[in-house]
Amino acid sequence: MDTMLLTLACCPTILQSNPLTQAEAEQLAAAFRVIADPTRLRLLSLLAAKPDGEACVCDLVEPLGLSQPTVSHHLKVLYEAGLLGREKRGLWVYYRLIADRLQGLRDAIGAPSIGLPTT
Repeated sequence: MDTMLLTLACCPTILQSNPLTQAEAEQLAAAFRVIADPTRLRLLSLLAAKPDGEACVCDLVEPLGLSQPTVSHHLKVLYEAGLLGREKRGLWVYYRLIADRLQGLRDAIGAPSIGLPTT
């Protein structure tokens, strides 16, 4: 099972009433390490900005100013973490966001609405 699936299964929210176990904290940290890279965050942002939510590697090289192999490496890391889907079309591979996986990370750090100061 990949890190993202383990994270979503074990860690409904960091700020829950029960503290995280060591294993839960490690799994969640691994998922956040994947998106802690500036290039990967930019890739997620670029894909989210696309009208159809997907793009070919060739469409992502120029906006990032990186080589195709470097962009492909970062996309592969995001794919293996379960944050992106991919589909081969002819010679090209198209990547798309998996919204519910990204929502799982958002939810993991979501603060409870009761009992915390708003400042």
